[in-house]
Amino acid sequence: MRLLRTSGILSASPLLQCPASRSALFVTQQGLRPQCSPAEAPIRHTTCHTVRSFTDSTPSQSTSTSSSNPTFSYRIGASFSAKGRRFDPKKDLFSFNAQTQITSGQDVFTGRPSSGQDAFFVSGAGNSSNVAFGVADGVGGWADQGIDSADFSHGLCQEMAKVTRELHSPDKKDLWPPFILGNAYQEIVREGKIGGGGSTACVAIADEEGNLKVANLGDSGFIHFRLNAVHHFSNPQTHAFNTPFQLSVIPPKILALSRLFGGKQLSDSPEDSNDSIHEVRHGDVLIFATDGIWDNLSTPELLKIVSRQMTGFHAWKTGQNGTTVSERIHDLTQEGGIPKQYENTLQTLLAVNVVGEAKAASMNTKRDGPFAKEVQKFYPHENYHGGKVDDVCAIVAIVVQNE
Repeated sequence: MRLLRTSGILSASPLLQCPASRSALFVTQQGLRPQCSPAEAPIRHTTCHTVRSFTDSTPSQSTSTSSSNPTFSYRIGASFSAKGRRFDPKKDLFSFNAQTQITSGQDVFTGRPSSGQDAFFVSGAGNSSNVAFGVADGVGGWADQGIDSADFSHGLCQEMAKVTRELHSPDKKDLWPPFILGNAYQEIVREGKIGGGGSTACVAIADEEGNLKVANLGDSGFIHFRLNAVHHFSNPQTHAFNTPFQLSVIPPKILALSRLFGGKQLSDSPEDSNDSIHEVRHGDVLIFATDGIWDNLSTPELLKIVSRQMTGFHAWKTGQNGTTVSERIHDLTQEGGIPKQYENTLQTLLAVNVVGEAKAASMNTKRDGPFAKEVQKFYPHENYHGGKVDDVCAIVAIVVQNE
C-alpha cells in the first residue's frame, strides 16, 4: 500500500501498476504497457469543436457579432492549491479586472503562487483591449528522472505572459494562442535555464468583440457555461491513459539513453494543440483548469457549483422567459461586489469554490471521482477508489457586456 499524506489527513490507496502520476518523457518500447487504442481511450468530454494547427493562416470566425456591436470585458479570478498543502481560501486566490487593472499598469500576473506544479497567467495583450490567460500543469512523471516539472510549467506561464504583454503587432495572427504558446516555448528552449521537465497548457485570448480563441495541449482544458447549462467543453489530448500531450525540455542524458536503448521520449509541439474559436455572450462563465479539477469533479458537478453561485447571488435569474442575466452581474464582478473580505468578487468566489470542492474530492477515499472511474473501466484489477490527490488550479472568467 502507498501512503499519501496531504493537508494533515493520512489516507491509503493501492499502489497502481497504472500510475496515478502522469507519464512523461522516456519509455522503452518493451516497457510501455498495453494501453487502450485511440478509439477506446477514455474521453472526459464529448463535444464538437474546431480543431486546427496554427499556421500562417488564421482560422475564420464561425460566428459574427450582431449589428449592434456590443463590447465585452472579462472579469477574471483564480484559485489554486498544491498537493500536500492545506487549502487556504483567504490566500490561495487571485483577482484580475481587465478594465481597471490594465489602465493602472497592473496588467499581468507572473508570480509563482504556492500551487505546486500547476501554474497560471493573466495578461493584457500589448496595447489592445484583449486579455490572455491560461493554465499549465507540470507532468509529475518527470520526478522519476529527478526533475521537478514545476520549473517548466511556471516558466512557461511567465514567458507566455511576457510574450502577450509585449505584443504590438497589427497582425491578428500574433494574437492567436498558438503564437503565444509557441513563442514562449521557443524562448524557454533558447534560454536553456530549465534543464528538463514537461507541461500541458491551455491558453486563451478573449477580445472585446466576444471572440474567445483557445489552444489546448494535453489534459488541462476548459469548460464554457451559459445560463444554467454547459455550452462547450474541451477534450483532453493523450498518447495513452494518463499520458498527456506535453511540451518538454529533454536533458541530453535522457536523449542519449533513448538512442542507446531504442526508446522514445514524449515531446510534443505547440502546433499539436487543439485550436478553436468560440463566441461568448453576456453572463457566460469560463473555467480553465488543470487535470486536478477534471480528475476529481465531473461536468454535472461543476455545473452545480457554478449554478449555485450564479443563481444564489442573482447574476442569473429564472422567470417566465427562462434563465436570463441580471443587471446585478456588473456590480457582483467588481471589487467588493460580494460582501466577503477576501473572495469579494463573484469570479473569485467561483474559483475558490471550484478549487475547494476539487481539493475535498481529491482526498475523499469513499467517493469515486472521474479519474477513479476511468481506472476502474480500463484497469478493473487495480481496485482503485476515491479521488486523485493532485495540485489543483482554476481560472474563472465571467463575461460582462460593457454598459
